[in-house]
Amino acid sequence: MSEHRGAGGQLEESPWDKARGAFVAWRAGDATAVDDLVSAMTPVLWHVVRAYGHDRESAEDVIQATWLGFVRLHQTIEDPQAVASWLITSARRGAAAHARTARRAAPVEDETLASVLPDEVSAETVAVLDDEASRLWGAVTTLDERCRKLLRVIAFMDRPDYHSLSQDLDMPVGSIGPTRARCLAKVRTALTTGGER
Repeated sequence: MSEHRGAGGQLEESPWDKARGAFVAWRAGDATAVDDLVSAMTPVLWHVVRAYGHDRESAEDVIQATWLGFVRLHQTIEDPQAVASWLITSARRGAAAHARTARRAAPVEDETLASVLPDEVSAETVAVLDDEASRLWGAVTTLDERCRKLLRVIAFMDRPDYHSLSQDLDMPVGSIGPTRARCLAKVRTALTTGGER
């Protein structure tokens, strides 16, 4: 039975019957009957759409799209009894599509994103490191040839072979360490006094 008793004990039409009657009247030319249809079905559509977890604004968008689709396609509804089902089905489909789109476009917190991204040095850090390297190697170029060669080998080799280095630099193995210390001291002095190029 599509009727139920209201607060005053009187029989009231169900939203489905109200929708059917309003739809028939609208199709018959009563332009105001569409307002009755909207009044009868919007609360139902609201519950259908909100069941998908949409917030108020998203639910309003889906319901509005449902009514726009209805106005465009109402001629395809042959049975006035089916108008409520048509609206509910359309609202469900719209709500599901909107939920899928919202999941794809959901913003991600910075902390969540940072945990899955590869560790990268910031552009600021890269600029600072580049500047420091430029200043350092500028200071190295102020040194004599022997110091430059020695510091380059030491800088780019984890464990330099002191025997080979001794031959390349024509320097006794025992003086490589003290010479390196003197060369590094000259670099420090050049950096602190601004002697780099």
